[in-house]
Amino acid sequence: MKNSKLLLPIIVISQFCCTSLWFAGNGIMPSLIKNFNLNDSSLGHLTSAVQFGFITGTFIFALFTIADRFSPSKVFFISAILGGTFNLMCILDNQTLFSLLSLRFFTGFFLAGIYPVGMKIATDYYDKGLGKSLGYLVGALVLGTALPHLLKDIFINTSWKHVLIATSLLSAFGGFLLLIFIKDGPFRTKSKGLNLSSCFKVFKNINFRKAAFGYFGHMWELYAFWTFVPIALLIYQNLHVGVVLNIPLLSFIIIGSGTVSCILSGYIAEKLGIKKTAFIFLLLSCVCCLLSPLILYQSNENIFIIFLIFWGMVVIADSPLFSTLVARNAPVNNKGTALTIVNCIGFSITIISIQLLSKLQISSTSIFIFTILAIGPIFGLLALRRKT
Repeated sequence: MKNSKLLLPIIVISQFCCTSLWFAGNGIMPSLIKNFNLNDSSLGHLTSAVQFGFITGTFIFALFTIADRFSPSKVFFISAILGGTFNLMCILDNQTLFSLLSLRFFTGFFLAGIYPVGMKIATDYYDKGLGKSLGYLVGALVLGTALPHLLKDIFINTSWKHVLIATSLLSAFGGFLLLIFIKDGPFRTKSKGLNLSSCFKVFKNINFRKAAFGYFGHMWELYAFWTFVPIALLIYQNLHVGVVLNIPLLSFIIIGSGTVSCILSGYIAEKLGIKKTAFIFLLLSCVCCLLSPLILYQSNENIFIIFLIFWGMVVIADSPLFSTLVARNAPVNNKGTALTIVNCIGFSITIISIQLLSKLQISSTSIFIFTILAIGPIFGLLALRRKT
């Protein structure tokens, strides 16, 4: 593409459109439960299915070096079309929990050809300023993740199927946009392939290990928080008589607020340093986890909403920073393997925290359930602070 100023905006827009598939099921979860007679644990199961699909897809894409053997833009386009197709198939009648889990799994599988490949395309174009570029791309993921909640609010008086139709159309649009305007970047290099024997060797590097463990702690909290934002709003509404919240719209605002912090964190990191900035944001999100019972209990709904918006900002602000730290400290000759393993472990952890919080939410009415999310940030903070 000749106009380099439009490169990043086009990649960001495409990423935003396509990652709207990620939480498309979450945005209409009450409708899915009602229409297909699902149980209350379906939220955790369907979200975990997407995560498991993404983990599987990431590993297979890396194992066969898909984005290196073929044009990343074409891989992104095909993944966007197939991911959107599986997402759209959820509107078919007579679905069961198994069929929905399968469809969400394959949606997640092809998201592995969207989110990581979009980041790879950025690295193929941006040698300098990569941290800021990743901040914009993670911001696009955040806004895309939040979008189904906004669509649910927009289509509140129409069929829930419109949310799935809209996200699938957006995915197709994002795929076409990238295919047409973004060609292979000047810094694209061929990978030697995935070297599984080096999976554990990369963790011998202390700086890589600290960055990876910080990322793992961050991931324990992040997707569980995003998944249960509507539940937290519902819990607060039920605790306080007379409070009526627009849960879809507020969920969009709370999750989507992280877009701004992802972009800002890159600029803050230029002043304070990447590691220090990541540590500060991880600490702030940990504090939010621990304060959640107190905020849920207090009766001022404005304080509650502002608190969740703040939490939504700090919970994701360190994500592009950890990605940058992991990439910088990964061995050059095994960078593909290192990043793949860290990604797979990180998203595997999200399944555990989502399932645990889901079980706690079903079996308990305690306002302390969200404090369990603090385990991840505490682990990550300790890892980052370690000197040996």
